[in-house]
Amino acid sequence: MRNTLLVTFILLSSLKIRAQQNSQARTYQFNLKECLEYAYENQDSLKNAKLDIESARYKVKETRGIGLPQISGNAQFQDYLKIPVMSFGGQTVKFGTQFQSTAGVEASQLLFNGSYLVGLRASKTYKELSQRNYNRTKISTTVAVTKAYYQVLVSNEQIRLLNANVTQLAQQLKETTEMNKQGFVEKIDLDRLSVIYNNLLTTRENTQRFLVLANQVLKFQIGMPVTDSLEVKDKIENVRLALNDVITVDTAAYKNRVEYGLLQTQRKLNDLNVARLRSENLPSLVAFGSSSTLFMEDKFSRLYNQNFPSTLVGLKLNVPLFSGFQRKYQIKQAQIEVKKNDNILNLAKNGFLLQQEQSRITYQNSIKSLNNQKANMDLAKEVLRVSKIKYHEGVGSSIEVTQAQTELEQAENNYIQALYDALVSKVDLDNAYGRIQ
Repeated sequence: MRNTLLVTFILLSSLKIRAQQNSQARTYQFNLKECLEYAYENQDSLKNAKLDIESARYKVKETRGIGLPQISGNAQFQDYLKIPVMSFGGQTVKFGTQFQSTAGVEASQLLFNGSYLVGLRASKTYKELSQRNYNRTKISTTVAVTKAYYQVLVSNEQIRLLNANVTQLAQQLKETTEMNKQGFVEKIDLDRLSVIYNNLLTTRENTQRFLVLANQVLKFQIGMPVTDSLEVKDKIENVRLALNDVITVDTAAYKNRVEYGLLQTQRKLNDLNVARLRSENLPSLVAFGSSSTLFMEDKFSRLYNQNFPSTLVGLKLNVPLFSGFQRKYQIKQAQIEVKKNDNILNLAKNGFLLQQEQSRITYQNSIKSLNNQKANMDLAKEVLRVSKIKYHEGVGSSIEVTQAQTELEQAENNYIQALYDALVSKVDLDNAYGRIQ
């Protein structure tokens, strides 16, 4: 758990310069829902995913534009430094004048093209793909933010337990010091207790520093400047875990996974690619027209005094006859990609089912472990309480008390780790079953 935080800290350090530029730090108090809402608006990866959707919309419009009239204007000026000549019966005749200029407009309209029709369908599917990519990024963000939020909650709970231990141990150390002064307790008993107390203080200080880091990680995950201040509203007791529920197996849940939907969309694109290649065997028909004006003169000053207009319209039919079997084998390759995509879909289905089973078992095991560690922690508290009573009544030893104190600290650490594991496994379970939307 802590290793993950340290790795993430390296990523955070890369944002230090950018964070320093934000001179006005703000303070926020968020619960989990508010953290997610903030992330959906400010997380850079989600911003890029939104831009991809916008780009896909423009791609659809670009493709539609191919079927609209294409109009262009042109102008040209020529100065024949040497006018072309031809010889007829021993006499040379000039062709043209020294100066020539043309201006005109051309237009074309696609009447039929099979590839264009398939392209329209493909552009809409591409837009669907960008939307699914956005959903995948949003789900990944939700998972990352939720885990980071739980890390802060668990660290807060750990500090709460440590504070309680420090308080009661400080009181015990004070009482033991007084008893030592009065000669009722040996100095070695006081020393043992002092060692435990000092170690507990060190553990609390380390945990407080990790809490600061966990908070920075949470801000990083939601896209908040690291110079801003963020406090979580919730307590660990606000989080509900199904401690006794039996997780039922749902073999059709893989269809809810956004990754499976992405593969299905890719399958559509592969099918459309096959259709596009086949459509290239169909004729294409284009209507065209142009209107231009020609200006000719040997003297530049009179070049535009007289013009010679021309206008034409026409149809162009293109019929593919033979392409050296290239298109045939292109279609074969595209069909192979479709089959490969089907295999990937089947592989993904099995992988998602396996992930569901793994996450279900992991969650059930983590809940079982959490219940056990909670019971162990409560039992360790009771053992410490009884050990203290026995010690004060003179029927127990100081070693029993120090051992009980050490065992309680270990039990609390085990409980904190089990609590975090249970929370994370619940997030992974919901993700595996496609419940995070």
